[in-house]
Amino acid sequence: MTDSPELAAVILSSTIDVPDFPKPGIVFKDLMPLFADGAAFKRVVDGIVEHYGADSFDVVAGVEARGFVVAAAIAYATGTGVVPIRKAGKLPRKALSATYELEYGEATLEVHEDAFIAGQRVLVVDDVLATGGTAGAALELVERAGGTVVGFTVLMELAFLKGRERLSPRTVHALLTV
Repeated sequence: MTDSPELAAVILSSTIDVPDFPKPGIVFKDLMPLFADGAAFKRVVDGIVEHYGADSFDVVAGVEARGFVVAAAIAYATGTGVVPIRKAGKLPRKALSATYELEYGEATLEVHEDAFIAGQRVLVVDDVLATGGTAGAALELVERAGGTVVGFTVLMELAFLKGRERLSPRTVHALLTV
């Protein structure tokens, strides 16, 4: 579900399609121009904060790597903390891991075992929802580490890859659905 036509237009106009990346047949959605445009980035972050309300979560978890950018901005805007959900082998302490399938391979995410206080309300953030593999692994990790997922938000959802269906019955908040 798209939040507002204005936010969707901001994201769409700031996205560059990169064909055949990271492998042939994949069209990568590059959101770096959005992050580089201060006014557009602020509007998108404010839109997410407005959607959830600043008091509905205690911490924001960002999925590597572009989810870090958005999660940190949301955390700053709301005065909450931020927790990284990283690719395998990047965390220095004992971590939980979840392996999942991508539309172009397989990957593993990790989060520190003690990343969340038991029952802590967590908003999980990523840039793009595609097949739902990354999102599903991230949500699983938050819960296994003791957090309570109160929301999952992305800037862009690629509806034709049916990631939302894979995450059902969880609610997905997407600022733009294509």
